[in-house]
Amino acid sequence: MTIEAPNTEPNSIIPGDTVKWARRLSIYPASAGWALSYELLNAMHRYEIPATAHGDAFRVVVSAQTSQGFVPGSYDWRARVTNADEVYTVANGRMTVAPSFGAAGDVRSHARRTLDVIEAVLEGRATSATAEYEINGRRLKYIPLNELHAMRSKYQREVAAEEGKSGPRGVSGRIMVRFGV
Repeated sequence: MTIEAPNTEPNSIIPGDTVKWARRLSIYPASAGWALSYELLNAMHRYEIPATAHGDAFRVVVSAQTSQGFVPGSYDWRARVTNADEVYTVANGRMTVAPSFGAAGDVRSHARRTLDVIEAVLEGRATSATAEYEINGRRLKYIPLNELHAMRSKYQREVAAEEGKSGPRGVSGRIMVRFGV
């Protein structure tokens, strides 16, 4: 059974999965000697993904073994064609390498981890009216509740942005419309 490859770059890659896509560039056909390659880049990692000629089009296959080595995170990508001394960037975008289920450690973003901690502190403080205390000359003062609430709102917005939502309640802000005849 052959699985058809989509005609667009994926939005995300799961390490350990085979990833396939095809790309047709009418201005730069593979049959005319053009070669296509992709580059994934973030602050810590860089991966190169070559495409193979498939008639006039290009086919990209990332093996499961290769994708297994991809480190989770957000990556900028760009597609470039080359032919002799000519090089052109033909597309770019953003892609996520998702954490694998077998990955050890906390894979939440900084914003998600911070929001979870703030909410745990607020939950714990809900049963305590103590703002500060002193024992043997050592003083402990808690962050005022209004500051914690402001920090929570800030991190809710960051997490919502990471998840593609616009607000702390998860409302996307998109208006869906359907036109009928």
